[in-house]
Parts: sequence; C-alpha cells; structure tokens
Amino acid sequence: MQIRWKYLYLLLLLITATIWLAVLVYPDRNLKIIACDVGQGDGFLAIYGKTEILIDGGPNNNIVDCLSKYLPFWDRTIEIVLLTHPQKDHYMGLVEVFKRYKVKYFLANSLDSGSQEYSLLKSLVGGGTINVINPTRGMSMRVGLIHLDILHPSDEFLAENAEELKDLKTDNRKNDIRIAQLDYKGDVLGSSTSDKDPNIFSIVAILRYKDFDGLFTGDISPEVSDMIAQELMTNDKRLIEYIKIPHHGSKNGLTQNLLKAVDPELAVISAGKNNSYGHPHEEILKILRDQDIKILRTDQAGDVIIESSGDNYWVVP
Repeated sequence: MQIRWKYLYLLLLLITATIWLAVLVYPDRNLKIIACDVGQGDGFLAIYGKTEILIDGGPNNNIVDCLSKYLPFWDRTIEIVLLTHPQKDHYMGLVEVFKRYKVKYFLANSLDSGSQEYSLLKSLVGGGTINVINPTRGMSMRVGLIHLDILHPSDEFLAENAEELKDLKTDNRKNDIRIAQLDYKGDVLGSSTSDKDPNIFSIVAILRYKDFDGLFTGDISPEVSDMIAQELMTNDKRLIEYIKIPHHGSKNGLTQNLLKAVDPELAVISAGKNNSYGHPHEEILKILRDQDIKILRTDQAGDVIIESSGDNYWVVP
C-alpha cells in the first residue's frame, strides 16, 4: 500500500511538472496590453508570448509592481522600453526597471531633461549594453509579430524645435538588430535641448498586432495632435481600435481631428485618483462620449487590461 502511494505521489509530481512546462513553452498567443495603475503618470505594458514592450514608467516604483504582477518571475528581460518624453511622470519608474531588468532596446527621443533623476537614468542606460534608439517618424520596428510604427516626432520637427548638444558624439558603429528594420547607428540619450514644452516632443507610436492597432500618444499638445491627424489623413489613413488619450485626459492634448483621423473604439486614460490637475477633464470625456467611444480609466479601475487575438479584442475584467 505504501509503495502504491509513493507511485501516486510521483505521478502527481510528473503531471504538475508537465503542466508548468506547457505554460513556459507554450505561452499565451494573444496580445495583452496593461495600462498599469501608476498614479498620476503613464506606464503601459504590452505582452505577446515571451516578448514585452514597456511604454513609459510612471512617477514612482508602481511600475515595478505591475511588471512583477504580469510577468513570470523567471523572465527578467524586456525587449523594448519606450520613453515618450523626459518628464518625471513618465520616466521616474524606469530607474528601478533598469536596475532590476535587462533591457535590449531603449527608445527615447533625444531631448534632455537636466534633472538629477534623468541623469541617473542616463547613467544606468549608458553603463550597460543597451541599444539606444532615437526614433523619428517613418521608422518601423518589429519584435516577433508586434510592430511599432513611429508617427512623431519627425526629423524636420526636431530640427525646427530642438538644438543638438555639440559636445555629445554618437556611436556610429552599426549593429545587427533583428527586431528593427532600419539602419541603426547608435543614438545618444539626451543629446539635444529645447526651451519649448517637452510634451510636444512626445514619441507617438502605433503598436500593431495583425489587424489590431493601438495608438500611444504620450503628452502631445493639441497642435501636435492635429499635425499627426493631418499626416494620417493624407498619407496613412488607418482605423485604430485602442487609443491612449494624451496627457492623462488633459484638455490640452486630444483633438477632434485626431479622433476623426483614427476613429477609435476604446479610449484608455491613465491618471491618478483624485489628482490635483482635475484629470481627466470633463471636456475630453464629453468628446469621447459624444462619439460613442468606450472609456476606461486607471483612476477608477486600477490596472486596465485588454487582450487581442489580432482579429478581435476584449477587456479583461
């Protein structure tokens, strides 16, 4: 009898090990996008299989809690981290991310911040083997089945609105980047300055997975919002299922023209509960409601999660 129980115990161990192996070897084949509840800031995590893309890191270490919650404990590599622009409510949490995770590619515009915290982030990035890319309009990157199409800023916009720091030199060594279909030359983090609002330099990107498109807008101003709308209407008209509302739902961000250009079905607003800015503003909420766009907010729901098979998408309760 004792021998029989011993065999049964071993069988249960084998079944458990097989289940865990299946989970590790055959990950979920749906795209998952999590708007992490980081408070008054932005932090978005896109997961497909064993591939992760992190867009912004929020104002604190809540982003690390979000990563720990949704990534397996053994996965300590993030394929792409994208920082839309160097303001604390977007980059501060990335300091701890770069301390705890290996990051393959860091996408950030060339604008410098001048703050001590951003200098720390630059030292963490520059002290490792991380590839830094300053993406501009027209650049398209791919990691697995996920594509990132950069809509803003353009080279012309940067030339008109930012001044290059002459004492910084780029590393012209070309790299073999399998995930990016581009001629990469080794860009520099914080290589330019500007006396204009950092929000206008926000990197705007469309994240594509099969027929699903999500638009990530940083903190763009109404002028930039309209500029992108015009570009899309003229050269790259496409329908968007998911839009990250600019600037936490501030009235100084989203425009009717951008909504008309992309015609989204779902709007996600990342804002802190009872924040002092009054985000999201009622004016923006009314615009979205009037166009029958579903609204989800981190200040109300906490983490906001959607999944997509590439053909359909759904909100995860």
